[in-house]
Amino acid sequence: MPTKVLIVEDNAEMNRLLEIDLKRRGYEISTATNGLDGLRMFHEERPNLVVLDVALPGMDGMTVCQRIRELSNVPILMITAHAVTEEEMAEGLNLGADEYLIKPLRTLEFHARLNALLRRAQLNEDNDQQSIHYSDDYLTVDVDARRVGVNGEEIRLTPTEFKLLATFVRHRGQVLTFQQLLEQVWGYEYHTEHHYPRIYVSHLRRKIEPDAKSPTYIQNEYGVGYRFTGK
Repeated sequence: MPTKVLIVEDNAEMNRLLEIDLKRRGYEISTATNGLDGLRMFHEERPNLVVLDVALPGMDGMTVCQRIRELSNVPILMITAHAVTEEEMAEGLNLGADEYLIKPLRTLEFHARLNALLRRAQLNEDNDQQSIHYSDDYLTVDVDARRVGVNGEEIRLTPTEFKLLATFVRHRGQVLTFQQLLEQVWGYEYHTEHHYPRIYVSHLRRKIEPDAKSPTYIQNEYGVGYRFTGK
């Protein structure tokens, strides 16, 4: 069964080029040129991945991302015409985005990131973490069930956030270097993205820690990486 990709991009030429390129590679493509149509297409087509422009007419990409994430864990690749600051990336992560790329898209990088997102999502579905659980009176992580509870309330994580947390839980007590995290969570395509672990760990802390500024679970090993300690 072909992988379904939904492209939501208001530039008709770019939309068409992406459609042709991905169809050549065997993907089943749906397209939309505004946020409302993109959200409607998402409901109708149930894609395996969404390529979503940040700046869209009507309903912007951030709002579309948030609406999709309320319903699904499908990977969302955001594309934008300007450089993304860490604050903007944090906002996107908060709304459920998994990745950002800057236009004009470089073909090799685009396909590498798309493949990495699909592979990561498939690994999550396959539960390759082998029945890993963590539980205390504040945080509960059930990898098989893909459920995370904080202070008695279930929270939603993006596929990337979940893979990061599951990796920490699987290696509880061990120091994971920045490079190990990049390889295990994002994949070999991200080996030069040394800022990713810091940004994503910071965001994950805001979701699971009692106090993100004084973390209990994910501890810094300065200059090396992170260690998940638990209580």
